[in-house]
Amino acid sequence: MVYEETFEDGAGLEDLVEVQFTLNGRKRKVSVEPRELLATVLRDRLGMTGTHIGCDTTNCGSCTVIQDGQSVKSCTVFAIQADGSDIITVEGIGNVTELHPIQEAFQEKHGLQCGFCTAGMIMQSYWFLKENPDPSESEIRWGISGNICRCTGYQNIVDAVRLAADKMKTKGGS
Repeated sequence: MVYEETFEDGAGLEDLVEVQFTLNGRKRKVSVEPRELLATVLRDRLGMTGTHIGCDTTNCGSCTVIQDGQSVKSCTVFAIQADGSDIITVEGIGNVTELHPIQEAFQEKHGLQCGFCTAGMIMQSYWFLKENPDPSESEIRWGISGNICRCTGYQNIVDAVRLAADKMKTKGGS
C-alpha cells in the first residue's frame, strides 16, 4: 500500500514508525502509525485475511494470533508492540495442500459453520494444545472460552479440538 503525503486526520509520513517482526516464519518490515492495531496491519496491509476483526474489545477472539508463543487478541495490540516479535496467524500453520491437524479436525468434525470465528478458534486451539496436549472436555471448554462462536453451539468445536489433540499426538506434535 502506498501512503499519500498526509492521512485523513492530518498525520504525515513523519509520524510513521517502522516495525520488524517475523510473520509465519518470514521476516517482515512495515511502517505503521503508532495507533494502528496489529489486527489491521496483519489483515489489511499484510494480507493475512484469516485474522478477523469482530469486536475491537477482545470479547470475540476472531483476531487471535500467536505472538512470541502466547495467544493474543490482535485487535487490542498495537502494531508497534509487535516490533521484534514472532507472530503466527492461521495462514502460518498449514496450507491448502497440507492442513495442520487442527485444521483437519475442524473440517472432519464440522467445527465451523459461517467461518467467521474459525481462524481465531483454530489459533486459540493451537496455543491451548501446546500448553495442554491431552485435555479433558472441560479443559477444552475452558481453553477456548475466550473465543465466541455464534453458530455452532460449541460441541463440534470441542470434538474438533479433542480430535486435533489425538492427531497431534499421533503425528508427534506440530
